[in-house]
Amino acid sequence: MVSTKAPEDAYTAAPFVPDRGGLPSLRRAAADCHGCPLHRNATQTVFGQGTVNARVMLVGEQPGDQEDRQGKPFVGPAGKLLDRALAEAGIDPADAYVTNAVKHFKFTPTEGPKRRIHKAPTLREMTACAPWLAAELALVEPELIVLLGASAGKALLGSSFRVGEVRGALLEREIHGRQEKLVATVHPSSVLRARDDADRKAAYEGLVADLKVAARALS
Repeated sequence: MVSTKAPEDAYTAAPFVPDRGGLPSLRRAAADCHGCPLHRNATQTVFGQGTVNARVMLVGEQPGDQEDRQGKPFVGPAGKLLDRALAEAGIDPADAYVTNAVKHFKFTPTEGPKRRIHKAPTLREMTACAPWLAAELALVEPELIVLLGASAGKALLGSSFRVGEVRGALLEREIHGRQEKLVATVHPSSVLRARDDADRKAAYEGLVADLKVAARALS
């Protein structure tokens, strides 16, 4: 019988991950995950979206406000910008499986019923959620992984990962016992946070340039 509460000193989603079944089975099981405290305040689990035959897996940090409300990853402003950048880079979103390192929205509440401010997950929370990402990778077996931001990189490559040091380069690393090809870039939300139009344009062009590296690796 699966426990519904993780010990305070051992947060992990591992007991909730089913031993068999495909992506639908994983998604159903993740809906009941209590492997770390983030489920307490989130509206729902936001699991990955896409087909098991996807050629590329896009890994972000965590769901945002709109994703938490709708139950789907990358449906907010950052997701719309990502879709545009993917198309411009030559990657069909239909060929992508999109997910996050952490499956519950972490936020700081502010005044007013609709205002919730994103708060970055800790390494402990990402480690707790890692069994879900490992299970997704094992089922999808993508040709390429695109890391969207520092948290995604740390979740898969360790705490020493720095997106600025490797972005736009084709990497090869062993992850969960399988040799993977990866391209790292910034999270699309960082483009939206740029100070002005000029900075935003430059940040967007940088994102597209990194995604073109991914597109060439898939060709």
